[in-house]
Parts: sequence; C-alpha cells; structure tokens
Amino acid sequence: MSIQKIVEQALHDGYLTPAMEAEVGQICDTASELSMEDYTALDKLMGALLTGEVAAIQRKQFINVMEELVLTEAIARVAEIEITSGHTLDVGDIAAYALNRLPPLYATTEEGANYQRQRAQEELQALIAQQIDEAIARNLDRPDFFPERQAIGKSTGNEVLKQVSTLLQAYAPNFEQTHIW
Repeated sequence: MSIQKIVEQALHDGYLTPAMEAEVGQICDTASELSMEDYTALDKLMGALLTGEVAAIQRKQFINVMEELVLTEAIARVAEIEITSGHTLDVGDIAAYALNRLPPLYATTEEGANYQRQRAQEELQALIAQQIDEAIARNLDRPDFFPERQAIGKSTGNEVLKQVSTLLQAYAPNFEQTHIW
C-alpha cells in the first residue's frame, strides 16, 4: 500500500494502527526518494495526529507469565538431572512441551504480572511440575541420533528426489531390482 492510501485510510477511520505506522516507516526507509505527494500525505497525517483528528493506537506490550514460570522450573530441574545422571537435556524442548499443555497467563502491567504469578503459585504449580516431569520423561526417552544422519533439506524437487533415492539405496538396496531381458 502507498503512503497516500495509508494516510487516506487513517483519515477515514480516525486512527493509525501500529501496522499502518510500520508500513509507512518501511516505505520511508526503503525508498530512495519520496514524491511530493508522499510528503504532502505525511504532512496531512502529522497535522491530523496533532489535532486529534487521527488517533495513534499504541502497541500493547504484554508477557506470558507462564513462560517465565515454566522456564525457571525447567532450568532448575534440568540442571539437577544433568548433574546427577550425566544426561544432556534440551531446556527449550522441555519448556515448549510443557507450555503447549498449560494455560497462558498474559499480563500487560507489572501489577497484572504479579497477580498472574501469585495465581499460578497457588493454583497451577502442581500442574506446571507435572507437565515438566512429563516433558523430561519424553526427552529422556528420545533416542540418540547418529551424527552422520541428516534431515532432508528444503530444496528443489530434483535434490529431494536424489536424497530420497540415496536413502532408499542405503536402507532398501534390493527394493528395485532391474531385470535384463
């Protein structure tokens, strides 16, 4: 969308969204030179913002308190297991597994975050521990992969075909036998 269209939309709607603001910023950053119409539109937008004809909608900052609680618990548990057992665990995998099974606790203010922390301590601590236990058990059950193994990469069709063919030759060498008549 052009700067003029974004400004027209903002004037029509009466507000400038963060997405509209970001798009105007991107256009200004990437354009080598703005047209006179673009400058006029930006001037009109600035005037409308100053007079209150257009309101800029603020980006809302928020956090998921559950993420910090799960990460704190997961790091402590993983460190304890790694020290006592010698196993190496992936904290990110464990946290992601648990977070996918727990309710989010979003907050937009420090007071809200404190409330969510308190609520989680009282009502959800056992559930958090249970999900981290399950995540650790699954992580420990995962087989160790051989270092020479490679995932099939994202590439063109011919390269994928070659990779699949190589895998088939390695793991099923007698699958396709050619017959000479």
